[in-house]
Amino acid sequence: MANVAVVGAQWGDEGKGKIVDWLSSRADVVVRFQGGHNAGHTLVINGVEYKLSLLPSGVVRQSKLSVIGNGVVFDPWAFIREVNAIKEKGVTVNPENLIVAENVPLILPVHSALDKAREEAKGAGKIGTTGRGIGPAYEDKVARRAIRLCDLTDDAVLVEKVDALLAHHNALFRALGAPEMTPADILEPLREIAPQVLPYAAVVWKQLDELRRAGKRILFEGAQGTMLDIDHGTYPYVTSSNTVAGNAAAGSGMGPRAVGYVLGICKAYTTRVGSGPFPTELTDDIGELIGQKGKEFGVVTGRKRRCGWFDAVMVRQAIKTGGIDGIALTKLDVLDGFDEVKVCVGYRLDGQEIDYYPANAGAQARVEPIYETFEGWKDTTRGARSWAELPAQAVKYVRHIEELIQAPVALLSTSPERDDTILMTDPFAD
Repeated sequence: MANVAVVGAQWGDEGKGKIVDWLSSRADVVVRFQGGHNAGHTLVINGVEYKLSLLPSGVVRQSKLSVIGNGVVFDPWAFIREVNAIKEKGVTVNPENLIVAENVPLILPVHSALDKAREEAKGAGKIGTTGRGIGPAYEDKVARRAIRLCDLTDDAVLVEKVDALLAHHNALFRALGAPEMTPADILEPLREIAPQVLPYAAVVWKQLDELRRAGKRILFEGAQGTMLDIDHGTYPYVTSSNTVAGNAAAGSGMGPRAVGYVLGICKAYTTRVGSGPFPTELTDDIGELIGQKGKEFGVVTGRKRRCGWFDAVMVRQAIKTGGIDGIALTKLDVLDGFDEVKVCVGYRLDGQEIDYYPANAGAQARVEPIYETFEGWKDTTRGARSWAELPAQAVKYVRHIEELIQAPVALLSTSPERDDTILMTDPFAD
């Protein structure tokens, strides 16, 4: 059976949580392979809403093993808060159904403090981070000064590593005019939280290898979206990790052949949170209406999302760079009732037409969308569970998107509810 990686094909917030939850009924294991608690997923199951940031979306399915891989940056306090919150809603969470890679790097109070101080210093040039310390934690990982979950088992090592960490970060705080931190500011909270999180620590790469050899189906869950990828996104307005499916292997401790099918998630329109270029952004009443109908507010920050028409150029590029085999198209119902809908089919840059999103930040800001206009549909698509239930114009819209992005729509989501999903291609099929 094919293992499946699920990644965002836009700027995040595409509805990965529901799709991963829906697919997890066919999987045995759900692995989160990158990002941190800056990526929010919302699941609606039997009318109960679950907001997840760090936990894999499959955690609400009691018979599945959920895994936080080494590619994630792990905030132990956020982890315990989220575990406790989901337990209050009747979900059983323990080290038997949720494990965390022992070599996962930690997000510490120093990281969030530095994140906020740097954003504040940038003023109008802010990147738009969540202030959760994701970027600084990844920086420490790459610079080989990160404190990892396994370090909490050895206090002598922990003290030594915290001293080295603060020697670097306090110099940055001084330069930014921000308060410095003492070793006690880091060590005391870590010693307090360690007994709560260490029971979840595991040799993840080894367990995943054993599960794969036993024929178990593995679902790899990404956070954010391809256009926020540190290499392939709208740099520097990106996250600090690789969000593409290629990182599913490195971020979980498995080889690249472990991923058999890559499912990209995208909305039937486009949204973005925070700063950065957005060629199809609508700042008029239509953009406002899409935001209201789609309830476009960030799960983590509550920030209002910017809304615009579907950008086929961007999604096609995400499909190429991310090795995406098929698309799950979400929130089609938000477009119900429009007289017409538009799709970006190309860009105009300095008077010339181009069919890709340029890497240069200046060029990204200057591109103008070239639109194709479609007749809208008045009948509702909300809750549809088969093609026959969709309005003819909605079907035409979906089919033309397939042509433009050069990939099939494998799943179609018509509401936040788990079962309001139309399946065309089963990603887990051989």
